Amino acid sequence: MQAVSDGRIFRQTLVVLLAVGFAVIIWRLTDLLLLLAAGMLIAFMFWQFARFLQAKLRAPFALALTLAVILPITFISLVFWAFGALMAEQFAILFDQLPAAFTFAQTWLETSELGRQITARAEGLMPDGSRVVGIVQAVVSSLGTIITSLVVVLIAGVYLAAQPRLYGSGVLALIPPGARAKTVSTVAAVMTAMSHWLKAQAVSMVFVGVFTSVALSVIGLPAAPAIGLVAGICEFVPYLGTIVVAIPSIILGFSISPETGIWTIIAIVVIQQVQGNIVTPLVQSSMAELPPALTIFSLIAFGVLLGPMGVILAVPLTVVGLTLVKELVPYDKAQIPIMDAAIEPADSEV
Repeated sequence: MQAVSDGRIFRQTLVVLLAVGFAVIIWRLTDLLLLLAAGMLIAFMFWQFARFLQAKLRAPFALALTLAVILPITFISLVFWAFGALMAEQFAILFDQLPAAFTFAQTWLETSELGRQITARAEGLMPDGSRVVGIVQAVVSSLGTIITSLVVVLIAGVYLAAQPRLYGSGVLALIPPGARAKTVSTVAAVMTAMSHWLKAQAVSMVFVGVFTSVALSVIGLPAAPAIGLVAGICEFVPYLGTIVVAIPSIILGFSISPETGIWTIIAIVVIQQVQGNIVTPLVQSSMAELPPALTIFSLIAFGVLLGPMGVILAVPLTVVGLTLVKELVPYDKAQIPIMDAAIEPADSEV
């Protein structure tokens, strides 16, 4: 009896050690798994766009997929090239104006005691040359890593989109025969949810792009449509589009006049508030069945745990996770009316 008990303890200990080891491996491979998730997301987008082009053009899937890859990449590259050229030109003008502006600000601060204290503290906070070089090297190194990861994700996305049945059959072969039907239905539900989420995200991207272009054009910023297009593309990650264009647009506005800069700030804040608090939550809750609060907290949680890549993939991974819970976790739908009845008295009291 004692031997049986010792054997059970050994097996349980072995299971715990294997679980801990598996968790450590998963954590060590987090970056690789995030790249895989990004590649699968890109592949799904390419595949969806290729099917749309195939239906509209009545072309072979290979040609449709080629167009689905080339057209978005070319369009995004041209938009960011135009945006980058504009920003480089405006920042060059701004840097020419900075010495005179800095001298004026320093002279004005020297006229008061508080201003002299601010100037003294600012001089103490100025980084030395070695620190600046270190910051620049870190930025360049991170930029190289980002470009490499982007290339890997794009190549993986093309391969996955070109032969989805090959990889799907390989994964399905690893599933026990009795669970394959449920696996196929679950994958189909995930694909449907992702399709709805992409449609909802497209609405948000169009809203941000159009209204940013219109608002900045009315204010008088140069190349406002290019800025709006960049904001719309970056809005693929919720709230990112407005943030990405905020700083350069505000600097560009103040380089024209203080009034233009102030109106630029007002326009960006209004667009961000309307998009973040009204458009995105309502559209995603109606199309993707994603609760608005869950969207916000998923961005925070994935950002804290996984960094910038986690922020980019937070919402699609949340959509996938929510769909998996609905498909795999059994629940009694008859209990929903009971829950609604329990909530109604609280609502009536308010």
